[in-house]
Amino acid sequence: MATSRLSGLVHFVNGAPIAQDCPSDCEEILLGMGCFWGVERKFWQIPGVVVTSVGYAGGHANHPSYEAVCTGNTGHAEVVRVIYDPSQITIDALLQVFWESHDPTQGMRQGNDIGTQYRSAIYCTTEAQQLAAEASAVQFQSALASAGHGNITTEISGAKAYFIAEDYHQQYLAKNPNGYCGLKGTGVVCVL
Repeated sequence: MATSRLSGLVHFVNGAPIAQDCPSDCEEILLGMGCFWGVERKFWQIPGVVVTSVGYAGGHANHPSYEAVCTGNTGHAEVVRVIYDPSQITIDALLQVFWESHDPTQGMRQGNDIGTQYRSAIYCTTEAQQLAAEASAVQFQSALASAGHGNITTEISGAKAYFIAEDYHQQYLAKNPNGYCGLKGTGVVCVL
């Protein structure tokens, strides 16, 4: 699924190759929750996640640059590729972090970050992930509505081509601890 311009690059935090193919005993999923810097940090900290990387997916341009994605003309979202070991963490546990860590009702934005690249998205690589994502959206929508929030705008679909982002974006908040992170949830708990 991954297409790479950064072969051989290792994860700044855990040393795993970030452009690796998904190991046969693992699964991968692409998650878009706004600016990918804070999202990646959120997921690399979770036990059972083997490696993360940031990139672009869901659009129509091949091998887009960050600058091209920011124009809104590529259709891509900023996403985090999460490779995880399902014997150590479930897809439901990852989806709970996804839903609780951003506001999935904002459409083409997260807070002050506005544009198509900041939309909420789940790009699944297995049918089980797709079913879990769809069921979790229904459950979380009910919780959001009870708390007075609007409708979920999250795009949930099958696998999309993933284009790994430039090196300086990878594990950005580990390399720049005081860097920008606009990641905020709604305060609504997702029980799966």
